[in-house]
Amino acid sequence: MTTKKNTAKKLVSIKKSPKKLGHPMKGRDVIVKALENEGVKVIFGYPGGTSMEIHQGLTLTKKIRMVLPRHEQGGSFAAGGYARSTGEVGVCMATSGPGATNLITGIIDAKMDSIPIVAITGQVASTLLGSDAFQETDIMGATFPLVKHSYMIQNVEEIPRIVHEAFHIARSGRPGPVLIDIPKNIQQQEGIADFDVSFDCPSYKPNLKPSVLQCKKAAHTIQTAKRPIIYAGGGIISSGASEELRAFAKKTGIPVTTTAMGLGAFPSNDPLSLRMLGMHGAVYANIAINHADLVIAMGVRFDDRVTGKLAEFCKNAQFIQIDIDPTEINKNITIDVPIQGDVKQALKILTGYVEPKKDIKPWVKQVNEWKKEFPLEFELKKGEIVPQSVVSDINKLAAKDAIFSVGVGQHQMWAAQFLDFDMPNNWLCSSGLGAMGFGLPAAMGAQVAFPNRQVINIEGDGSFLMNIQELQTLKIENIPVKNIVLNNAHLGMVAQWEDRFYKSLRGHTFIGDANFAEVASAFGIKSESISDPKDVVPALKRMLKHKGPYVLDVKYPYNDKSHGHVMPMIPSNHTYLDTCLDASTSLRDYWKKKGLLEDE
Repeated sequence: MTTKKNTAKKLVSIKKSPKKLGHPMKGRDVIVKALENEGVKVIFGYPGGTSMEIHQGLTLTKKIRMVLPRHEQGGSFAAGGYARSTGEVGVCMATSGPGATNLITGIIDAKMDSIPIVAITGQVASTLLGSDAFQETDIMGATFPLVKHSYMIQNVEEIPRIVHEAFHIARSGRPGPVLIDIPKNIQQQEGIADFDVSFDCPSYKPNLKPSVLQCKKAAHTIQTAKRPIIYAGGGIISSGASEELRAFAKKTGIPVTTTAMGLGAFPSNDPLSLRMLGMHGAVYANIAINHADLVIAMGVRFDDRVTGKLAEFCKNAQFIQIDIDPTEINKNITIDVPIQGDVKQALKILTGYVEPKKDIKPWVKQVNEWKKEFPLEFELKKGEIVPQSVVSDINKLAAKDAIFSVGVGQHQMWAAQFLDFDMPNNWLCSSGLGAMGFGLPAAMGAQVAFPNRQVINIEGDGSFLMNIQELQTLKIENIPVKNIVLNNAHLGMVAQWEDRFYKSLRGHTFIGDANFAEVASAFGIKSESISDPKDVVPALKRMLKHKGPYVLDVKYPYNDKSHGHVMPMIPSNHTYLDTCLDASTSLRDYWKKKGLLEDE
């Protein structure tokens, strides 16, 4: 009897009270509440028939700012710009059919550059799926290879869990885009949702913890190297490992070069900085990495724009690679010491094991000699605006914490070459995808995140035209992005390739003269157009002083094979020895004349 009573008491003691759930809510309101719970402050969304219910719900929240882009692609790029500048998840939204498909370029841009965004799309009612209903598109199928994960919501009750999972997946491990597709009838349906959710997905457990044993192996390899170089990428920035990289470089004394995605991970003007390497990177950075006996790759993939001809890349070097994505290790290059895990954690462990590299002083001296011999520079031309000079001027005039966004083309590479970055998250660049039209909306996203900081968008005329409608968003939303358009009436980068590889035959790369100051003025935005070099600095100062959005149209002629080309340049699938130093001289030719090639 006593035993039974005790058992009964124990059973009563562990009985849980029923969970108190809220009142019935429409699916659209559940979505808004779930987004609020994830800390979403801004959504870039364009309404339509299957998403308007969510927009109705968003009008009632005081926690989320809704920014209306003038094209869905602009919204997805803006979400990317928001994420790149803050490190938080960016959110964009569109209706079904063409609205959803217009997000795709921004989604794959985020995938290529490992940027965390959540794209929300309305969908036709679930009862109509598969019937080719008006504006029905299988956006999950269309984006299957482009996203980190995707969901279609089936009922109101699962909305909080799915939204929570989507944000966790987007920001964790190797960051990337996640899609949530929501049929209209689910948005309209009422149900009782439980917002007390936690992430419980056994199949998704990215390993963040690097192997201490592998870190020890890497430290030993580093200590024995005589010509080491650090090759850092966007993973340093997305993991928040910039300070750890700086501490590691300072302790070891190893030179650092970065990819375009890695700009800002290490101070551009640090004595150990080799700035950017690759096709249009610094000559000395490409020489140094190809003469290294150890390449320490951190949060970076071996992209073809860096390696050139893969079989000839760093032929005499060993490789250490630290990456959170196991599929990136040994993908293009055979790695001697792989470290899978979070680069921030790996750097903390490595820094504890390595010692100052006093034996690499001859190597650092040689690297510094290359830096002096092959500086990034340009020549001024009397009476004509030189675009590299414009970039150099804004670099001197802008605030130290200014955020720079770029489109894609020659202007993008000049910006990468001649802007200085001391901190991460201040450089917005479509690097892996190379999407024209990125610059303006990405800058818009960053400016919404940081309304009191300078956000400067450097564009080419071709790239600017692709999302020029977002000027209206800047005006109506009072988003004070400053736009510098380097306007040479050409698709400059393609024309450059035509000059070098197609005997200057123009395959539709002349796009015509346009006055972007007049276009901006039509949108109600302060603007001016200049073509005289003496006007550049005063115009830049006027632009920076202006409180609202601004467009500065900088007109200059396209020049065949002179300063109109981005130099240096390694032709595609070539080696660093084939670097074009100028219009007629390659690094190979230069070294032959000096009698140095036999030593290479």
